Amino acid sequence: MTSLLNTLSLCLCVLQICVIQGGFVPLPSNDPIRSLAEEETLLPCKYKPTSDDVVVQVTWYKENPDTTKEQIITAHHTNGQTAFGTWSRHVRFKSSDPTLDSSLLIMSTEVSDEGTYMCRISTFPSGNFDREVSLIVWTIPISSLDPVILVEGQSYRQAASCRSVARPPPHLSWDTDLNGQSINRSADNRAVSSHYSLHPLRSMNGKKLDCLVWHPTLQGPRRIRNNLVVHFPPHAEVSGYGGDWSVGMENAALRCVSGGNPKPQSFTWIRIGGELPEGVIPHSNGTLLFGRPLSLSDGGTYQCVAKNEVGVGKAEVVIAMTEAPEPRSSLENMLMLIVGGAAGGLLILMLIIVISVTCHHKSKNKKLQRELTERKEEISTLSRQASFRRMNSVSTDVRGVTEESIPLRVEGTMRTSLSSLGQETRFHPPLTPSPYPIVQSTEIVRQLNGSVVIPAEGGSRPGSVNKTLQHPPPSCTYPPVTDDEDEVDEGLGGPASQEHPDDQDSETNSSQVSEAHSARYQQTNGTLRPKSRLSTTGVSPHASLIHKAQIV
Repeated sequence: MTSLLNTLSLCLCVLQICVIQGGFVPLPSNDPIRSLAEEETLLPCKYKPTSDDVVVQVTWYKENPDTTKEQIITAHHTNGQTAFGTWSRHVRFKSSDPTLDSSLLIMSTEVSDEGTYMCRISTFPSGNFDREVSLIVWTIPISSLDPVILVEGQSYRQAASCRSVARPPPHLSWDTDLNGQSINRSADNRAVSSHYSLHPLRSMNGKKLDCLVWHPTLQGPRRIRNNLVVHFPPHAEVSGYGGDWSVGMENAALRCVSGGNPKPQSFTWIRIGGELPEGVIPHSNGTLLFGRPLSLSDGGTYQCVAKNEVGVGKAEVVIAMTEAPEPRSSLENMLMLIVGGAAGGLLILMLIIVISVTCHHKSKNKKLQRELTERKEEISTLSRQASFRRMNSVSTDVRGVTEESIPLRVEGTMRTSLSSLGQETRFHPPLTPSPYPIVQSTEIVRQLNGSVVIPAEGGSRPGSVNKTLQHPPPSCTYPPVTDDEDEVDEGLGGPASQEHPDDQDSETNSSQVSEAHSARYQQTNGTLRPKSRLSTTGVSPHASLIHKAQIV
């Protein structure tokens, strides 16, 4: 029972302490605090007292490696702030009232500031409360690259060296296409170095060999650019001579072109087997200038020697001199000019003639084409007119045809009465008879009416042609039918009122014609047949009959 009472008493005391005492504001998640050298660093410390406590004093300490504590700065609620030793120029409180916000500000952080700090809050009447804060100071890498000048032909050796110092130690690598190897080393002062080695060749000169520095304070690798340097001797070549030098030539010159690394500093010209001719001037840029017209004594073997720090390059050229060509006389030059002018004039004349003939033929062809077109149009017009005449008019003569052989069957065209047939038929009065027989063909009637039907009585078979020769009386002549006598049939789209001028005397002629037809022909089932006997008072057998058959 006694132990139970003791336990309850202890719990009540702890609860009373937790309720009465205050506490520190929790630190940020990034504990320990990381900072960079030469930048401001904030060490947070903020205490919230209870309603019965009062913050009397705030003091910051730093723990030394030997576990002792060094006082940095203090602030009393009535006596103010005090900084100690070298810290007075190095630190200060963040707030003007340290009893409310006791955070410490290091104005320019140094590597030596790294360590453990303690913030002590003195309250009344509760006493002192401490909080520890750890600080890690990082530094931005300080890097350098030392290139090495190589010479072609040397053995395998170091080509470049890269070094970097930082907290924490950085990492180094190389970015290059060269065939080599790198070796990395570290030192106690957090410095690292890397060496790149290879076998130098002329083709490696100017190639990329960059050093990359990796560190947590950098967003990405820092690149230190570098190009490999390889020295090699020059390679000389001679230009300016094409094998065409002759005696009397002026402004002749030889040029020595040379490569190499570094570029050659000096050029030397010599003539093998003797000294340079007089009037020949060598220049420092490698040019050998002949300051006078060439002569036969200028021939020979010339050698150019180019030199740089690594070695020497040589090149030779053999010059062969030829005799100068004989100058042409003024007469030959004049003759050449005359011949050239004549040839040019003749060429221009021929060109003018060709152009003129071409233009003439073109105009003539156009004229002939135009005339041909006009002729074609005329022929086409005449052909159409002739076709219209054949279709619209036929001249028949009954003198050469017997009365039994002239019956016609008009299929699909004779759709009117006998009186209407009489109106579409015109008779011309007999004139002086023709001394020649007229041959009547049923083919003409077939072309106009579409078919010809010859009755069985007194005629031949359908489709055959009846030709009867008969001498007309000497007192009858029948005039041919002309275009002026054509009449547009009403069935073909023309007005029925259009009549031939010969039929404009009176309507009596039309009735007479109808009576004549009635006296000579009879209509049976759409077929006109001659009557067995003709009245002597009818139309004369030698009358001219013009019949226009309607074309369907």
